[in-house]
Amino acid sequence: MSSTLQARRTLSIALAIAALVSCGRSDQPAMSDARRAAIADTLKTMIVSAYDLTKPGDAVARLMSLYPDSGAIISASGGRVTTSRRELEEEIRAFWDNVGKNMRDPKWTWGEMHVDVMSPNSAVVTSTYQVPHLTPRGEPHVIAGAWTAAFERRGGRWLIVQEHLSDLPAAQTMAMPGDSAGAAMPAMPGMSTPTPAATRRP
Repeated sequence: MSSTLQARRTLSIALAIAALVSCGRSDQPAMSDARRAAIADTLKTMIVSAYDLTKPGDAVARLMSLYPDSGAIISASGGRVTTSRRELEEEIRAFWDNVGKNMRDPKWTWGEMHVDVMSPNSAVVTSTYQVPHLTPRGEPHVIAGAWTAAFERRGGRWLIVQEHLSDLPAAQTMAMPGDSAGAAMPAMPGMSTPTPAATRRP
């Protein structure tokens, strides 16, 4: 079994267990449609804000604000699995320093966000995204993919505890010759760039 398939199975099994546990707890209060909608809106707003590349300041810090400050964080991307905040932050920062900073006028565009609110304290979000931008040479390029994240509410905060990112095949992205923003660089979790299989993300 390939490492990518194994990572996908690991995440799928974990999410299935989380769903079964949350559904099976008799102490979970019944949730109204309005409550579910409010949670879904909260998560969507958080995600869009964290991934807004037009904001000034530390982009990596904004992305990392979606994850717990300590404990395990399971992130499957590029056929590998990251299990700690330190590893995850290192990979996101490597992407940003080597690729993200070279993108001109990037705009992160989300597809429809599918939010499954399983309990007052757990939810799963799945969406696609595209990041059209210009390379340093002014040529158009798009990185894209799909993302599934399991959120848990801890201490009043919604945080990602597990995620899986799938790159759009490089052949389907719009890469131009001389594209230094996408060539031979690690991709961000779920962000597709025309890279060797050995590199990743975040």
